[in-house]
Amino acid sequence: QVHLVESGGGLVQPGGSLRLSCAASGSIFRFNVMGWYRQAPGKERESVARIANDGATYYSDPVKGRFIISRDNAKNMVSLQMNGLKPEDTAVYYCHLENWTTTSRDDYWGQGTQVTVSS
Repeated sequence: QVHLVESGGGLVQPGGSLRLSCAASGSIFRFNVMGWYRQAPGKERESVARIANDGATYYSDPVKGRFIISRDNAKNMVSLQMNGLKPEDTAVYYCHLENWTTTSRDDYWGQGTQVTVSS
């Protein structure tokens, strides 16, 4: 079992920055991917950014060039630096972890943290 705890959400003006952090604890496999998803009201949850244990990253098109994902493997933490925030970035942001074996994948979610971009 894996437990994920997010922090760092809040209210920010357009153009501002926020940093989200997520601490993972429990049974974290050697091969794993950590990342962030978001869900805006009335919309489906979508992937924002992901980073594998070897440092490979993925960003969704809407956040490329503005958001930076990083991780600290020693501390089992993942962070998301969000710059140039736009009102359309307003959503609940969820930390996510994928534990991989050669034959299976298990997914875990945090409780979510609200990010509101508004003047």
